[in-house]
Amino acid sequence: MNGDTAAQAPTGTDHSAQSGAGLPSPRTPGSPGSPGSPVGWRERLAGHGYRARPTGTLTERLVPPMPDGPGVTRPDVPQSPLLLRLGISLPQGLWYFLCRWSGWLGPIAVAVFAGLLRFTDLGRPHAIIFDETYYAKDAYALWHGGYEINWPEDANTTIMTPGAAVPYRPMASYVVHPPVGKWIIGAGEQLFGMNPFGWRFAVALLGTLSVLMLARIARRMFRSTLLGCVAGLLLSVDGLHLVLSRTALLDLVVMFWMLAAFGFLLLDRDRTRARLAARLGGVADPGLAQRLNLGWRPYRIAAGVCVGLTCATKWSGLYVAAAFGVLTVLWDVGARRLAGAPRPYLAVLARDVVPAFVSIVVVSVAVYLASWWGWFASSNAPGQGGWGRDWAVGRSTDYPWIPEGLRALWHYHSTVYEFHTHLTDPHTYQSNPWSWLVLGRPVSFYYESPKFGQDGCTVTDCAREVLGIGTPLLWWTAVLALVYCLWRWAFRRDWRAGALLCGLAAGYLPWFLYQQRTIFLFYAVVFVPFLVLAVTMLIGALIGPAGASRDRRIIGSATAGLLVLLIMWNFLYFFPLFTGQTIPLEDWRSRMWFNSWI
Repeated sequence: MNGDTAAQAPTGTDHSAQSGAGLPSPRTPGSPGSPGSPVGWRERLAGHGYRARPTGTLTERLVPPMPDGPGVTRPDVPQSPLLLRLGISLPQGLWYFLCRWSGWLGPIAVAVFAGLLRFTDLGRPHAIIFDETYYAKDAYALWHGGYEINWPEDANTTIMTPGAAVPYRPMASYVVHPPVGKWIIGAGEQLFGMNPFGWRFAVALLGTLSVLMLARIARRMFRSTLLGCVAGLLLSVDGLHLVLSRTALLDLVVMFWMLAAFGFLLLDRDRTRARLAARLGGVADPGLAQRLNLGWRPYRIAAGVCVGLTCATKWSGLYVAAAFGVLTVLWDVGARRLAGAPRPYLAVLARDVVPAFVSIVVVSVAVYLASWWGWFASSNAPGQGGWGRDWAVGRSTDYPWIPEGLRALWHYHSTVYEFHTHLTDPHTYQSNPWSWLVLGRPVSFYYESPKFGQDGCTVTDCAREVLGIGTPLLWWTAVLALVYCLWRWAFRRDWRAGALLCGLAAGYLPWFLYQQRTIFLFYAVVFVPFLVLAVTMLIGALIGPAGASRDRRIIGSATAGLLVLLIMWNFLYFFPLFTGQTIPLEDWRSRMWFNSWI
């Protein structure tokens, strides 16, 4: 509040100004780029929008100020001019409270809205839909025996029969995904029973919390509570995120831990830079910046834990570990360079790379191994424990110093790798990653054709579908936003654009290595938050920097507001397909904008 209503322009960063508009500073005679002087690469790029590093104190550039919040908002904070023009004047104490806690109140309000969308009628469709047939049952088995099992062929029918006992039998099954996501799904089953609401509950909770996380992450990245709330709102109304939040699959769990890791790295970035600024006393010191130890970094260790949980849900988390490891090291390079270090890469190589490797890689490996505790704890007697648990018993090896449990797990993983890299069986709803951003081929998770009088059908023919597809207008806007972010990263050296592009690349680009594999659009949910961050950054640019003219801000705000409203309308239009509501068949056909969506 109190002017925190747009992409506020912090006083500086390590690479570029934060505002969405502006031209390079004018050159003075005799300076580089002026007539008669050599033209450098920065001056040549200036004609294409490149902007040099901002001025300001070192502390301001290392740690741009946050918007209103604890320790920032003054008790005499002026009231909103907009509210005053509308004749609304709040007691100063209440206004101070709202401003001081707006950074939490706004994101929490958006998360509550997202939770209502995700938990309302969560048990519908009252059926085992799509790959819930695997994960709901695997989750139950983990909580009751520590490892996945083979189920009877009629297990789904028995599970969905009211009052029938769950047909559990301790016969190990070969599965190809690590256990963390299934442990999480099983927690809901433990609380609410082996039913659709039970196995969807925990995933819906993570989907709701991810909206809160993204709102806080965007607020920190863009230094704007408004843009943070916009990001949370856009994520809450994305169709693919909503569908995966209401389905017991693993991909939203992967997204949650990946986003949490990104958030912790962002916290580590601000915390480390604040410590660096304090140690330097706000003045660049080449010698100290080159040799300074950045100290204990608990947020980066927490990020490593989250990366480990990402990998322990699906192996695609391995690319997240690599990308985020590089990202945090490059952030350290930028901090040391800004602090005056003459050889920042050498300084980071000597002092930061090893701690970063331990925090991200070593910690994540430890977490991953710990996630298999149920399998390790099962019996290694033939036919009595988890699949492959007895593989190394009595088997000769050139590495007898490696515990037999780890050797058995390594063998298990080698077979899983073969499965994943050779999965080429055709599927009706498979798609190539080239088509994902434009929503070329969505996935039908559930479909029925009720007739008059069935499931609320009031016409001759109806349709009832859960379609795994993003909100089209949001995704198509994101394509344009990504082009803008590439420009911001390349020509404005904007670290925020680089960070969100890194997250997108970690979740998206690896799938291009496996284009022959059977893959689906819903895998893209892991990078949806980064698409939303790109759209949010574009919206901030539309609104304009805090110092822009009044007319510029009005026009920009109106344009940005119209875009958000159109995205929300588009979400509401497709909402029946996201939640499996019964609608007339003609209404269903009107929403099938392309033949590839059927």
